[in-house]
Amino acid sequence: MRGTEVPIASAPTTQVFADDGVFPNSPLPVLVYPGVVALPNRDPASAFEALFGQHGWGGASWRNGLYHVHHYHSTAHEVLGIYSGRVRVQLGGPRGKSVTVAAGDVVVIPAGVAHMNVAASGDFRVVGSYPAGTSPDLNYGKPGDRPGTDRNIARVAMPAADPVEGRRGSLVVHWARAR
Repeated sequence: MRGTEVPIASAPTTQVFADDGVFPNSPLPVLVYPGVVALPNRDPASAFEALFGQHGWGGASWRNGLYHVHHYHSTAHEVLGIYSGRVRVQLGGPRGKSVTVAAGDVVVIPAGVAHMNVAASGDFRVVGSYPAGTSPDLNYGKPGDRPGTDRNIARVAMPAADPVEGRRGSLVVHWARAR
């Protein structure tokens, strides 16, 4: 990669999920970027870690899978980089929408948006990360979560850059329109 901007094959798809009474979701759209990274054979997760870190999304990074239960974060936005296999992710809670993503794809999830692993290939693996200076909490839509989580979400700052495209990326444009 040269510079701070990464050319991608196509613009991300976007989807907005409204508050359903259980999950707060967000007026900010979820972004799904297809085929962002050509993954190396050795340590493919590192390609996403480098990309996300380059754009200020290296905070609290992890490698693993994705929970099989609806959950959301009220203290941080999240980016997922699929580095092996494929997964069907339910976004927005039980009444939301499923998307299938595969190795090389990226999903950016605004704070408050519920997500879960509905089905995955046996080789599915993902890198998750958050904007620098933030740390995620974990909420499951249980009674008593709100209104505390709503207050947390309102305090989550707009990221300085898109984790894929940088400072002038799609996230910056789409999220500025939604605010």
